[in-house]
Amino acid sequence: MITFPNAKINIGLNIVAKRPDGYHDIETLFFPVNLQDALEVTLKKPLDTGFIKKKLEAGSLLNLKTESKFQNDEVFTEDSYELHLLGDAIEGNPADNLVVKAYRLLAEDFDIPPVIIHLYKHIPSGAGLGGGSADAAFMLKLLNEKFKLNLSTEKLEEYAAILGADCAFFIQNKPVFASGIGNIFEEINLSLKGYYLVLVKPDIFVSTKDAFANIIPMKPNHSLKEIIRMPVETWRATMKNDFEDSVFKKFPEIAAIKDKLYDMGAIYASMSGSGSSVFGIFREQVDHVDEVFNGCFCRQRALE
Repeated sequence: MITFPNAKINIGLNIVAKRPDGYHDIETLFFPVNLQDALEVTLKKPLDTGFIKKKLEAGSLLNLKTESKFQNDEVFTEDSYELHLLGDAIEGNPADNLVVKAYRLLAEDFDIPPVIIHLYKHIPSGAGLGGGSADAAFMLKLLNEKFKLNLSTEKLEEYAAILGADCAFFIQNKPVFASGIGNIFEEINLSLKGYYLVLVKPDIFVSTKDAFANIIPMKPNHSLKEIIRMPVETWRATMKNDFEDSVFKKFPEIAAIKDKLYDMGAIYASMSGSGSSVFGIFREQVDHVDEVFNGCFCRQRALE
């Protein structure tokens, strides 16, 4: 069984308060975008190379092989699972990968047999796009369907919240106003159908320390819930990502990407999350974006 976890962007992000536990309360809009990983789970059997790997080797899976640097299959094995990582490199211990954690979480409560997991990474890591969280949530949904666990949407969201603050967003995977630490969701009516998204990620890692360096938590002058009711063309004047003050000061190259998107005709541009990716929303499809942002991960997608 195969599924395709998608990325999300943050449309506006305000740091509104520091909590007693050291975390921060935020207000932001999570919006899903059609930039996808590929995730497959099969029963652990000898000689099972997996559909994803076969299709990638044939160059026929969503053109992912041509869109992203293809790497040899990396395999990590334990008694209960076998993890195959393909596509863009993932740093860290494979045992800490969120798809593995999702499998283990459900295996604590259900009799789930040993599995082979194929994860093809196309959503860049450390980008503020929620790629790892999406993988975790889609893994929960895939296991629920494959092994007929009969978990409700609400229960899946409870499991997802254990794995990460924004993981639960990807269970229903539709636009929400997020508050708390990014784990309290309020459904919103926001359609961007007819617009185009240009997403750019430079080869820069933004640490949590760097992101919070100049943050002074406060309520914004204009609520995001009010701003999104206005035309997209007005967002630039009132909507803000609070992390930009710190990140742009430390990494002017990221600020330059936002400026360039506006120069190209974006009606709204912003960093997503704490970076380092930046997106622009355009009325029409943009030509030659790969050439303009040569050296960066750059993708263009129609919005819904």
